[in-house]
Amino acid sequence: MIQDTVKGSGGERLLQSFSEAVTELAERVSPSVVSVGTGERSGSGVAWSGEGIVVTASHVVGRSASPTVTLSGGRKAQASLVGLDPYLDVAALRVDSDGLSPLARGTAEGVRVGQFVLALANATGNGVSATSGIVTGARRSARGFWGVRIDDAVVTDARLNPGYSGGPLVDSSGRLLGLNVAYFAGRGVAVSVDSLEEAVARMSKDGGAKRGRLGVVVEPIELPQGVSRLPGVDQDEALLVKSVEPGSPARDSGVALGDIILSLGGTKATDEYSLYRALGGDVVGKGVALRILRAEKVAELQVTPREAEA
Repeated sequence: MIQDTVKGSGGERLLQSFSEAVTELAERVSPSVVSVGTGERSGSGVAWSGEGIVVTASHVVGRSASPTVTLSGGRKAQASLVGLDPYLDVAALRVDSDGLSPLARGTAEGVRVGQFVLALANATGNGVSATSGIVTGARRSARGFWGVRIDDAVVTDARLNPGYSGGPLVDSSGRLLGLNVAYFAGRGVAVSVDSLEEAVARMSKDGGAKRGRLGVVVEPIELPQGVSRLPGVDQDEALLVKSVEPGSPARDSGVALGDIILSLGGTKATDEYSLYRALGGDVVGKGVALRILRAEKVAELQVTPREAEA
């Protein structure tokens, strides 16, 4: 009986410590979580930098040129739109930096399935709410809002209620792992912080995002050892072409069903995300080298990606 009591007390202390740690984590991150509203819809956002940059989901702001941002202390500020990246479902806004508390950023590199995460929101501007969970899929392709495919997502089982779009997903140290953008089939989808870094830099420079398209449906595959060691291959993963759209850049360049894409413009195509990155705005309308494997022979085609529709 005494032993059972001790065990029970230890369990209580463990649960209390965990509860206090999660509460402290939420309180520490809360000043960086803002509300974003356009009059038609509202969501959350994350204080990104001391220069007044706030990031949110692009479907929260739509095409609004001046959404309202409510900081954690209740101060309202009119924001200007820095840029939209509808391919990632990310928007960058600029506000007066007074009272803005940028959130420390981590990296999705090394994120592990089973890792604890906390999702936060401030949809109404009246205070922060939070849900918790674990990572169920790290850095994978996932469906986002309105069917947008997120090619570098962190997927969790943290429940994202209405208004959580644009809010942060953080690790146990309070560092940003991703931006929550969608919730499907009991899973939350967040754009990885690494993709956010690139997107915000691009939007700050160009005000938007261009994305090229080839017009193919691909599937990641692992190359047999004998194939991966063929001259000119030197990689273990590649992309199998499952279909080619008629009249597409890929079809015009000679890509055929069953080809294996090795690289585009010098970037190895080891998964869908690597191909997505290779199709950045700089390649739109330009001829780039597309290396493929066909019948165990390497061939190089010239393809001119067209701009993808958002």
